[in-house]
Amino acid sequence: MSDQILVPIDGSDHSWTAFEYAIDEHPDDHLTVLHVIDPMKGDYEPDEATAQAVSRSEQLEQEVHERVADAGFDDSQVDIVTRNGRPADEIITLADTDEIDQVVMGSRGLSGVKRLLLGSVAETVVRRASVPVNIVR
Repeated sequence: MSDQILVPIDGSDHSWTAFEYAIDEHPDDHLTVLHVIDPMKGDYEPDEATAQAVSRSEQLEQEVHERVADAGFDDSQVDIVTRNGRPADEIITLADTDEIDQVVMGSRGLSGVKRLLLGSVAETVVRRASVPVNIVR
């Protein structure tokens, strides 16, 4: 039986590196790729922010499909999920409720926050997740 691997992406180089690692290291497993739209980001009007978030999410979904095809990974082994909320909370909730066996994620995202070792989302997930978390740099 294959494992369920959760791979959060935000479009950063670190998240794509983690995605590619998951494809390489888990060729027989099922990947759930998660993009979280954080409503606290941005200073746009609500309708404009929603339109931009939807457009960004669609771009990321298309790039996931392209990278899956380029890697020769079976597209039927990949689910793409978009959620709204705080990224760390949504990652942890999905890991707890969707029978995820492992989280594979980048060490930092797009926020640009410099931490000693990990970004704030990765650090929170490592501390609070009930499943193993593999941090990829």
